[in-house]
Amino acid sequence: MNLPSLPRSGAFEGGCAFVDGAFVPLSEAKVSLFDWGFTRSDATYDVASTWQGAFFRLDAHMDRFYSSLEKMHMSIPHTRTELREILHGCVRAAGLKDAYVAMICTRGVPPKGARDPRLATNRFYAYALPYVWIASREKQLQGIDLHISERVRIAPESVDPTVKNYHWIDLVQSLFDAYDRGRDTSCMVDGQGNIAEGPGFNVFMVKNGVVRTAHRGVLEGISRRTAIELCERLGIPVRIEPLPAPEFRQADEVFLTSTGGGILPIAKLDGKPLPQFPGPITTRLYDAYWAIHEEAAYRDPVNYGE
Repeated sequence: MNLPSLPRSGAFEGGCAFVDGAFVPLSEAKVSLFDWGFTRSDATYDVASTWQGAFFRLDAHMDRFYSSLEKMHMSIPHTRTELREILHGCVRAAGLKDAYVAMICTRGVPPKGARDPRLATNRFYAYALPYVWIASREKQLQGIDLHISERVRIAPESVDPTVKNYHWIDLVQSLFDAYDRGRDTSCMVDGQGNIAEGPGFNVFMVKNGVVRTAHRGVLEGISRRTAIELCERLGIPVRIEPLPAPEFRQADEVFLTSTGGGILPIAKLDGKPLPQFPGPITTRLYDAYWAIHEEAAYRDPVNYGE
């Protein structure tokens, strides 16, 4: 497929989308009311980021996106090289150095009266907007209070959590559980009472110098992967295993991982201060996470045409 010429840097100040084969301002990015991505949440997506003018681990995000497309029986009319050009183009056109960059595929609109998803033409969208933080720097310094919701996360036997998707109703309801109790955000448990994940992030605990995170029923986040790899690099013991909620409540340190903030230390669990905030291991990983952004192997600089 022939792509349009890359827009000039800052052509669409504040954000840019790629829709119907063209770069457009965010105000012109639209999805049909009849797209199954809207009516049935039949979609998959991925979110990468740029920091100080370069994508971080873009190849890993594209790998996961194409894997999700295959698992969802979807396809996009773009090669991997073209996808990279589109994502770079969105950031360039928005003139953003620090950006939140999404790639999305929806099922599309099937023929009138048809209920067979194979008959729908899949739709591809992408956009870039200013970097999104799960919690502001001020809130991070003040201390995030994490609520452990008793709501049960959708079972992996029902919806494959390794496919990034918009099945967020349980996650959103868990947020209301948190807000009703005066907490900042939430995480959920699985059917066995183990800590799973939260809305847009993975969860880690530290106990007696050992880092632990859930082994199943969660999105295998790129930031999660980075944290695990940094533990191995720094010689910090890490285990991927069940996290029973009672054990989680006894953690020395807790942190979250997400593209929207990297490594985020937690100060309280349901209003109870953790023994260490920010803990020494979380602090080491936090510093290492942002330092690794400068390593050439993880950087994909954007050409702003300057």
